[in-house]
Parts: sequence; structure tokens; C-alpha cells
Amino acid sequence: MIEWAHPGAILIIGAALVPFLKGRIKQTYLLILPVLAFAAIVSAAPGTHGVVHLLNQKLVFGRVDRLSLVFGYIFAIMAFIGVIYGMHVKRDGEYIAALLYVGGSMGAVFAGDFITLFIFWELMAFASLFLIWFKGDKASDEAGYRYILVHIFGGVCLLGGIILYYANTGSIEFNAIKTGGPAFYMILAGFLINAAVPPFSAWLADAYPEATIMGAVFMCAFTTKTAVYVLIRGFAGTELLIWMGVIMAVYGVVYATLENDGRRLLAYHIISQVGYMVAGIGIGTELALNGSTAHAFAHILYKGLLFMGVGAVMQMTGKRKLTDLGGIYKTMPITMILYMVGAFSISAFPLFSGFVSKSMVISAAEESHIGWAVLLLTSASSGTFISLGLKLPYYMFFGEDSGIRTKEPPLNMLVGMGIAAFLCIAIGVWPGALYSVLPFPVDYAPYTAQHVVTALGILLFTALGFFLLLKRIHPEPSRSLDTDWFYRKGARLFLKFAERPVATVDAFVGELHTTMALGPAKRLASVSLSFDIGIIDALVNLAGWLTRFAAWVAHKFDVYVVDGLVNSAATLVSVNAGAWRRLQTGQIQNYALIMVLGLVVIIGGILLGIRP
Repeated sequence: MIEWAHPGAILIIGAALVPFLKGRIKQTYLLILPVLAFAAIVSAAPGTHGVVHLLNQKLVFGRVDRLSLVFGYIFAIMAFIGVIYGMHVKRDGEYIAALLYVGGSMGAVFAGDFITLFIFWELMAFASLFLIWFKGDKASDEAGYRYILVHIFGGVCLLGGIILYYANTGSIEFNAIKTGGPAFYMILAGFLINAAVPPFSAWLADAYPEATIMGAVFMCAFTTKTAVYVLIRGFAGTELLIWMGVIMAVYGVVYATLENDGRRLLAYHIISQVGYMVAGIGIGTELALNGSTAHAFAHILYKGLLFMGVGAVMQMTGKRKLTDLGGIYKTMPITMILYMVGAFSISAFPLFSGFVSKSMVISAAEESHIGWAVLLLTSASSGTFISLGLKLPYYMFFGEDSGIRTKEPPLNMLVGMGIAAFLCIAIGVWPGALYSVLPFPVDYAPYTAQHVVTALGILLFTALGFFLLLKRIHPEPSRSLDTDWFYRKGARLFLKFAERPVATVDAFVGELHTTMALGPAKRLASVSLSFDIGIIDALVNLAGWLTRFAAWVAHKFDVYVVDGLVNSAATLVSVNAGAWRRLQTGQIQNYALIMVLGLVVIIGGILLGIRP
């Protein structure tokens, strides 16, 4: 009986069989894998599983508790939805990369030590890279390189912190990390880069829009939420995270409001929404940590739904910029309705999932008397509704008619969106189901009269302001440059610097080397050569005489010794050839007799103790 089946291993190993399957069999197989992973999570008993002893250290592949379970549940659910949504994709590589990516995320969630965590952490980075590159154009190639370089930097920070942590404590167990010290801050930096905390956030808005349509759906769900998980596990109650999280929430909203590219707009809202989770982790109370976990759960569903909606529009129109779209609600009404479910969820409308998760974080800030955080997080929520609940759907589906006439996307895309939309509404209507799986006991009621009235008032006044200012907030066909300036423009400036000043210095050093080192060396070599020439000539002449003498000796040996032996042997063979010829009778019996006699002689010799 198998005590522990690692859900990540099911997906990672299962990915190896994808290229060998075709048609319906492959589609069924792809759907079964996340179902098996989910079943493995549900059946896992709390405790420690999959322990491997290596070099006096204990690697733990399966730490099962309420925190790891809730993230495991939503990862498996989103993998299932993502596979359905991408079922029309023909390229096996996309499925393999997606399965490895989700498997790496699950491996990180259930890791009980830093080494295991690091292995799966890096698997996530490199597997997701191919979800960008499979798009196959110049923009995705360049974005992929920038993406992996940032994540390699984050991985180096994490690995360096792990080494320092082990040097200080002698342990690689992954638990809450004590405040202070280089190890603390290096590990924290590695986690914050994956969480897309500014100023290390531009990689997300740069890379996610350039992924494949299916790839972007997977990517929006796993990397940042795995980072949220490890922050909860290792850095709960770190006050610095309150500031970082609130800044994230506002930062992402501001940039999203400026965006014209639909997928970049969604990417910036990942940064904003993860900010709520990071702020909750910094607050560190049970309510706050429950809120961060619940919001991560809800976010994976509604953000996946939003990316699926914009992806469906891209699939059918080939466009993603708001200035290129408009009026397509007539031909894509189902897509529009499903997208709006996600928009209402992320905007924290009552009866949608975001309302019952985001409010937990804000309420935790209120209970902790952090008034400035409450104010800014509430304002960011209003900005989210402006850009995702009003701006994007208005200019994408309504607005000025672009003349595009298309149809609904393939059925599998609509089914994937439908499942996500159903779960967004189900969580909003029955929040107890989500609250029951959170890490700590929940004593929180989201649907109080004050909370509902306040939320609706903010949202309705936000909508009124949007429509009053509609003519002034028309999207511009431009791109907002983020902190990626440092590795976009900054890299070019560095190359120019390398081409001119550095090249000049290199030429000067080369000339100096030639003048000060090579010149004297050449003159010294010339003097040495003239000094040694007489001795060298004498040695050469002696060697020539010895060579000629050896050749004369070899000639005489060849004539009188070798040739003599050869001629004597030839004469002997010629004289006895007739006798030898008579022995060749052509009768096999004679040959057999000779062989038997020879064998008898050999055996007799052995018996007599004769050795060859």
C-alpha cells in the first residue's frame, strides 16, 4: 500500500508520456493527471512523508499540513482547468512544460527542507520559460531571456541564503526564519523576486503578455502564489512586508490604469493583488494569514479566468490592444459574460470570490490598527474596478466598433472559463467551503450590512466617476516603461560604454604591454640566441654524423643477417615442398586422423605434467 504519492511527481513523471499519445487518448490522459494529483492531495495524511537521507541531511519531499494542503488543492484545480482551456493546442511541448511547471510548484509547496524547495523552485523557472518561448516570435524570445535571467538572479539569492542559513544553524529545515542576518535577507530577496515585489516586478508585466495563450493562463496562477506560500511559511509577521505589500497594491493599479495592452494590464493587476497577500503576511495575525491564503486561492481562479477571457479574444481576433478592439460583444457574448464574472470577482463585488477573501486582509489591518494600510488597500481595490471591471471590458467588448466580426472560441476554452466562473461565484456565495480549509480556524463573517453597503458604495461611485471621465481616459497606443529600464535601456548604455571607453583603455593597455614588455623580451631573446648559436651548430653536426653511422650499420645488418635468414628459409621450403604437397591428399579422413593424433599428443603432454 502506497503511504504517500507525491502529487507533483505524478505530473512530472506523467509529462514524459505525453509525446507518445495521440488524439482522444492524449486528451483524456492530460485530464486524468491533475485529477490523480488532486486525489493524492486529498488522501494525504498530515505529517511528514517522502523522507530521503543524504549526506547527513534529511530531505523532506512531503510535508503535509493545512497550509500546504490548501495550496495543493487550488494548484491541482487550476491545472485541470488550464488543461481543458488549452485542449485545442497541438504542440506537445506546451503540455509538457505546463505539467512540469505545475509539478514544480507542488513540489515547492510540499517541500519540508530548503534543498528540496530549491530544486523545485528552479524547475518552476525553467519549465515556465518554455511557455513563453513556444509563442515563437521575437518579442517572446527576448522576453524569455529577460525572464530567466531575473529568475536565475533570484535563485542565486535564494541559494546563497540557504548556504548561509546552513552555516549558521547546521540545519536545512524550512520553517519560520528568525529575523535579521544575511541569510534572512538573501532568502527573503529570493522569495520577493518570485512574488514580483517592486522594484523586482517588471519581469512579470514583461514576460506574461508574451507567453502562449495557454501558457499565460498557467503562469498567472503558480509562480507568484508559490512565493506567497513560502513567505507565509518562512516570514509571517515580518513588518517590512506590510509596507511592501501596500506599495505593490497601489503600484500595480497605477500602471494597469496606464496600460493599453490587455494582457499587460492583467499582469500589472497580478502585482497589485499579490500585494494584498504580502501585506497580510506582514501583519502576521491568524486572520491576516487566513486572508492571504484565501485571497491566493480566489486569485488563482479569477485571474486565470481573466487571462482566459483576454486569451479567447486574442485567439479569435489576433489582437490584444484595447485601441484595436471594440464592439465584439455582439459576436462573443459568452466570452464577455464569463470575463465579467472574473472582473467582478477581482473587484470584490458581493457574491463573488474576491469579496470574501480580500476583505479578510483589510479587516486584519483594521484589527491591527494600521489605518494607512486600510486606506491604501481600499483605494487600490477601487482602482482595480476601474481598470478591469470598467476600462478593459468597455474598450474590448463595447466602445467604438472596430469592425471586427468573429465568433466564440472553441468549446474547450469556454468550458474552462465556465468552470472557473462557477467556482468564483460558488466561493462568493458559500465562503464557508473555502474558510474550512484555511490554515487557522476562521471566525469571520464577510456579509455584514456595514461591509456590504460600504463595498457597494465605493464600487458604484467608482463606476460613476469612470463614465463621467470616459472621454478623458481613452487608452493611448503606448507602452509604459517600468523598472525593466535597467535591463532594457541600461544594458544598451553599458554596451556603448564597453565599446568606447573600455575599448580605449584596452587598446592603451595593449600598447603599453607591447612597448614595456614585448620589446625588451625580444631584445633579450636576440642576445641569448647569438650567444647559443655556436653550441647549437656543434650539436646539430654531431647529430648528423651519428645518424649517418646508424644508417650504415642498419644497411649491413639487413644485407648479411636479415636477407641471409630469409633466403635460407626459402631454400628449405623449396626443397621440402614436394614432400609437403604429398601430404595434402584431399581426403578428410586423413585430416581428421591428424587432428585426433594432435589432440592425443596434447592430452598426453598434460597428463605427463608437460606445460607449453
